[in-house]
Amino acid sequence: MEESEHSQRAAVPALDELLGVRLPVLDDGFVRLVDYMGTDSAIVQAARISYGHGTRTPSSDRTLIRYLMRHRHTTPFEMCEIKLHVRVPMDAWRQWIRHRTASVNEYSTRYSIAIDSAQQTAADDWRHQSSSSKQGSEGHIESAMGATLSAREKELHQLSRAVYAERLAAGVAREQARKDLPLSTYTEAYWKIDLHNLLHFLDLRLAPNAQYEIRSYARRIAEIVERWCPLAWEAFTDYRLENVSLSRSDTAVVQMLASGDLDAVLQVAKAVGFLTKDGTLTREGAEFEAKLSRLGLTDVWRRVREA
Repeated sequence: MEESEHSQRAAVPALDELLGVRLPVLDDGFVRLVDYMGTDSAIVQAARISYGHGTRTPSSDRTLIRYLMRHRHTTPFEMCEIKLHVRVPMDAWRQWIRHRTASVNEYSTRYSIAIDSAQQTAADDWRHQSSSSKQGSEGHIESAMGATLSAREKELHQLSRAVYAERLAAGVAREQARKDLPLSTYTEAYWKIDLHNLLHFLDLRLAPNAQYEIRSYARRIAEIVERWCPLAWEAFTDYRLENVSLSRSDTAVVQMLASGDLDAVLQVAKAVGFLTKDGTLTREGAEFEAKLSRLGLTDVWRRVREA
């Protein structure tokens, strides 16, 4: 490389527009871009270190990044890092902090007064427990009941904050006074992570079955990443977010579907555990059926299940 290349920090003008800007999430949360290092070019540079800028073209950069993503070469993506300042409800933060591949520094309620804000739920935003998932939700509770739940939520927030303030006024230590604050209380943190691990975070937290609240943050972060490393984001979308991955069992059943032998399909589907002995769809079978739907291959499968 030439010396001049070392003296100039790589920048993305479209991303620089977001530096310091609080992107709102939920009712009082936000994501704010603090800093970043590296661009799509840094990914290519790490993968093809012997090449200088003059030997590459934008099209070859795209081709290489797509190859790296497609074949799961992760280290080049670790050359890019980003630092975010986030405000997030504590219950969503519990899920977020499980991603242990970031450097984190969180607002401390041992040192400081807890942030006087808690996520509030609109009357039409209360969700039913999912009938198919122990940890998910589906549909919405009717608005009249939702209005009652929201009113009670407001009362709880006000009471818990008043009790917290009383304890502080009485001289109770902050570390103890905070213990009855609700999980809806907002916290803030600086979160620094490399692109490889960030994409893994987004892969999980953008999924349709991820909790709505953390999915809202993931969507905001995705907007930042798309500006930051558009070629990597395109490859990630194609090969991770919107791909259809077939397991060995999936492939075996698809091969039978292609043959048109319904009896053979039924036999294989039961053997791999997609259907029970009486033909009931298993959880893995339901996931396989969803893949077939995306591929437009449900007609033969439907005839198998109806046989």
